[in-house]
Amino acid sequence: MNMDLNEQQIGIKVYNNNATPAPEHETPNPSSNPPQPKKHRALMAKGVQKTLSKTSLLGNFLPTGTLLTFEMVLPSIYKNGQCTHIHTLMIHFLLLVCALSCFFFHFTDSFHGPDGAVYYGFVTPRGLAVFKPAVAVPEDDRFKVGFTDFIHAVMSVMVFVAIAISDHRVTNCLFPGKDKDMEQVRESFPLMVGIVCSSLFLVFPTFRRGIGCMSA
Repeated sequence: MNMDLNEQQIGIKVYNNNATPAPEHETPNPSSNPPQPKKHRALMAKGVQKTLSKTSLLGNFLPTGTLLTFEMVLPSIYKNGQCTHIHTLMIHFLLLVCALSCFFFHFTDSFHGPDGAVYYGFVTPRGLAVFKPAVAVPEDDRFKVGFTDFIHAVMSVMVFVAIAISDHRVTNCLFPGKDKDMEQVRESFPLMVGIVCSSLFLVFPTFRRGIGCMSA
């Protein structure tokens, strides 16, 4: 009886050599995570804005003096990060002046006079109206205003607006409290303007050498 009781009380535990160990906790690899689409779009938009503002093609759209004036005057208006009513009016006035200069400067052209100097003037349906009336203007049809001039003037204004909108100092004052919406605009609007203006530039090339404008 005692032997049977001891056999019942003794427990036998069988170990299986083929048992797989418990899986260890795997740390996620940060490099394996797919990139977030929002960050990808933001990086792409920044690249497009830098490309749009620094390529040589932009020189055919914008008068260089206008862009330089905008980049120099805007920091003086937004130097303290304040957007009062006066600051907003000044930014509106700066945008208006720069946009008008972008438009009207594309109706200017130049030529080399007999003395070797360069003379500028406005293109009209009759020809080039130079700023110095005593100079003889060559009779050439290229000095007459045409449909292409209006196309390039509109493109110039569109490019300037795209560059102005891509600046957070402008959007913070003109559209306060809409940071998320303006972020989306800054990402997509310069890209759309670049595609449209590049296509129109190929269809309607220009060879004018106006004030602050480079020839194609």
